[in-house]
This record gives sequence, structure tokens and C-alpha cells, in this order.
Amino acid sequence: MVVNKRRKHSRLRGSHTHGWGAMKKHRGSGNRGGAGHSGTGKRAESNMPSIWHIKGYFGKHGFVNRGHRVSMRSVTLSWIEEHVEKLVAKNLAKREGSAYSVNLDDLGYNKLLVKGRVVKRLIIRSDYASRNAITAVEAAGGQVILSKKEEKSDGVQGAAAKSS
Repeated sequence: MVVNKRRKHSRLRGSHTHGWGAMKKHRGSGNRGGAGHSGTGKRAESNMPSIWHIKGYFGKHGFVNRGHRVSMRSVTLSWIEEHVEKLVAKNLAKREGSAYSVNLDDLGYNKLLVKGRVVKRLIIRSDYASRNAITAVEAAGGQVILSKKEEKSDGVQGAAAKSS
């Protein structure tokens, strides 16, 4: 056995094709069918048994949504004030002494906005609320309970609003 044999590429210097015949025969990974597991697709039955154990090898599976945001479904204080008696009749709100307790999640909303004047005492549970809505409810003797505690500087409070 020869120990110090010169490598083939050094002996083929200057031969233009390095022993591969035409120049196009030894160019890139196309001459061997691609790189990695390429060529093990539908028509390569000889390679199929080696990839059968890999779950999800064929086809596309799932997606990654990188732009997901919480969709805001907002309601105003004037609408709640106007409809609170109907909501109590439908068991969507409760009367607790002199105050009305409303859970916006039960109504399909997740953000409280201010519009109009608040006269009734309201206890409102919500994921998000504007600062002006909170101050308007508290000025009328009510309370806004946020289920998400983080706060943002532009007036929106809730989970998706992170402090700057």
C-alpha cells in the first residue's frame, strides 16, 4: 500500500477537464442529481425505503403566521350605557347594588372606548380600554377591570400593548 500517494487533483493540473471528459459533465451538483436528499421524490423508488420513516417528508405541512395581531372589537361607553338594561334582561350583564357589572368578553368585544357621557355606575371587565374610557367610568363612580395588565403610552391598555 502506497502511503504518500500524490492526490489526483494535483496530477491533473493543466488537463482542462481533470479526467471528466467534456467540461459540462462535472459541473455543480446537477451531475449527481442535486444535493442532500434530492432525487428521493416520486420517481426514485430505489431511495423510497430510506425516507419512509421520515414523517412529513412529502408535501407541505402547516404555516407560520409571522404577522398575527389581536383583532380589536371595540364598543363605546355610550352604547353600553344605552343598552345596559336590555343586557341585564338577557343575563349578559348583572346588577350589583347600584352598579351594573358588564363583561365585554361575553358580548363579543375586547376593547372599551369612550364616547358620550357616563351617568350610571358601571363595573366593566375588558381586555383593553382607552385611558379616557377608564377615567370617564371612574368619574361616574364605576370601575374598569382589565384582564391584561400591561400598559402602552398612547392610551391603550392591555396585552398586545407592551411598554416602550
